Amino acid sequence: MISKVLLEELLDIAVSTGADFAEVFTEREHSNTLRLVSGKVESVKDLTIAGTGIRAFCGTKTYYASTSDFSREGLLRCAAAVAGAVGEGKRGISRAELKKDNLGDVHAVTRHPDAVETAEKADVLREAASAATATDSKIVQVTGMYLDVDRHYTVANTEGLYRSDRKTRTRLAVSAVAADGGENQSGFFGPGAGMGFEFFEKVSPASVGKCAAEQALTNLRAVYCPAGVMTVAIENGFGGVIFHEACGHSLEATSVGIGASQMAGKLGQKIANEKVTAIDDGTIPGAWGSYNMDDEGNPSGRIVLIENGVLKNYMVDRLGSRRMGMPMTGSSRRENYTYEPTSRMTNTFIANGTDKNEDIIASIENGLYAKSMGGGSVNPLTGEFNFAVTEGYLVRNGKICEPVRGASLIGTGAQILQDIDMVGQNLATGQGMCGSSSGSIPTDVGQPLIRVKKITVGGRS
Repeated sequence: MISKVLLEELLDIAVSTGADFAEVFTEREHSNTLRLVSGKVESVKDLTIAGTGIRAFCGTKTYYASTSDFSREGLLRCAAAVAGAVGEGKRGISRAELKKDNLGDVHAVTRHPDAVETAEKADVLREAASAATATDSKIVQVTGMYLDVDRHYTVANTEGLYRSDRKTRTRLAVSAVAADGGENQSGFFGPGAGMGFEFFEKVSPASVGKCAAEQALTNLRAVYCPAGVMTVAIENGFGGVIFHEACGHSLEATSVGIGASQMAGKLGQKIANEKVTAIDDGTIPGAWGSYNMDDEGNPSGRIVLIENGVLKNYMVDRLGSRRMGMPMTGSSRRENYTYEPTSRMTNTFIANGTDKNEDIIASIENGLYAKSMGGGSVNPLTGEFNFAVTEGYLVRNGKICEPVRGASLIGTGAQILQDIDMVGQNLATGQGMCGSSSGSIPTDVGQPLIRVKKITVGGRS
C-alpha cells in the first residue's frame, strides 16, 4: 500500500526530533455484514477501512498520529505531526534499512469471503433461522448476523522490520426468543473462526440456529435461581470468559507495566490452585483470535501464563517491554489504524486437567451447573467481577436438576483462581470481541468443565 522508499522517509521524519524508535502501521480491511430478522435479510453492509498510523518512542513516552489520506503529502503531514509532538529538537536514532521478510502463513483460507456471492451468505442466515424456528412452535422471533472480515496490514520500523500479513475471519450469530403465556426468554449462539467461508463445512448453520432456540426454550421453563454462596461447575467453551476478564486482563503489560494490576510483581509466585494451567496461544491454526504476526510485526506466540498454579509469564508488547524489562511476546493488537497498539489476549484458556467430567458433577451436593456464560463487568485493578449465567441448572446430590434463570457469578479473579479445585478434560473455546484501550478485537476464551468450590451466586433470595 505504501512503497518502501516512502516508508523509510516517514520513519526518518518521525525520529527527526529526538525519538529513539519509530513505526509505521498501514492496513486495509474489508468487512461484510448481513442481518436477518423474521426470515428476511434486513440489511447488507459493506465496509472498507484503510489508513496509516505512525508511532514514535522516547523511552517509555509514546507519540501517535493516524490518517486515512494515502497521498504522499498526507502521509508526510502525519509523520511530521508525530515528530512535532516529540519536539526534542535533536536528531534521533539512525534508521536501519528496511528488509522485507514475511512470516509463514499457518491460517490457510480456501474460500476467501470476497469471492463468495452475497446470496450464498444470505442462504447461510436463512438456514440457521429456519432451523431455529422449526425447533418448537414457542420460538416466536429469530434474528441472525453473518460477518466476514478480510484484513491486510503492513508494519515497518526503524529497526529494519518490514512485514505484511493477511487475516481473515468469519462468524455466524443467532438470537432466538421463546414465548409462552406472556413470558419471553432468549437464547444465543455465535461461533466464529479465523477461516474463510469454508467455516461452514465445519459448523453447520442449522446447528447454530437450533442451539440458540434450545437455550431460549430451556430458559422459558426455568425457575429463578436462588442466591447464596455455593459450589459451581462452569461448563467449557465460553465459560472461559471469567478467566479472560477477571484474570487475563490482569496479566497484560497494559496494566502490569504501570502497576495497575493485582498480578504485578508476582512472577514465580503461586497465584492459583495447582490444578490450574492457563495459556494464551495466538498460533492455533484457524482460531478466532489467531494471527501470524501481531500489530507490531512480531510473530504470534504460545505463552504459558500460569503453570500448575504458578504465575510464569505476562503478555508483553513493545511499550510494556520497555517498562518491565521483559521480552515482547507477540501480543500487541489494535482494532484498526486509528488506535495505538497495546498488549492484548488472543486465544486464552484454562488447559485440560485430570478430573473426569462426570466426577465433577457427582461431587456437588448442592450447587449450580453453569452451562453457558454471558457478559459481565470486571475491575482490572481489583479483579472484582460479575458475570451473567445465560443457561444454568441446579445440582442436587450429584445430579443436574431443573433449569434456573437470573443467575450471576460474583467474586474476584484472585480468589476464583484459588477456588478452582477440579478441572475436567473437555477443553473447548468460545468466540467474542474484547474491548480495551486499543479498541475491540476478536478473542477466543476457553476451558474444560471446572469446579469452583465456593463462589457467590446472584439470584433471588
